[in-house]
Amino acid sequence: MNKMTQTADMDKFIEKFEPSKFKRLARGIEVRGIKDLNKSIVYANEVIQKLKLKLSVAHSAEMAMYGSFEVVYQNAV
Repeated sequence: MNKMTQTADMDKFIEKFEPSKFKRLARGIEVRGIKDLNKSIVYANEVIQKLKLKLSVAHSAEMAMYGSFEVVYQNAV
């Protein structure tokens, strides 16, 4: 996947998901300040599938402590 396709997919995700806080990372974005983490992760996966984006959700127990998860480019997982 080329850099333009990655950026376009991420921009589509951000537009649809509308995160209130996020940080751009080399491999995607970190969505922050989530109150209902499980619901948000499920919704993020639904957005990715519905729009057929080449992205995936990555999260860990440490991220959960901070109410965050990452949306990353598939080849960066």
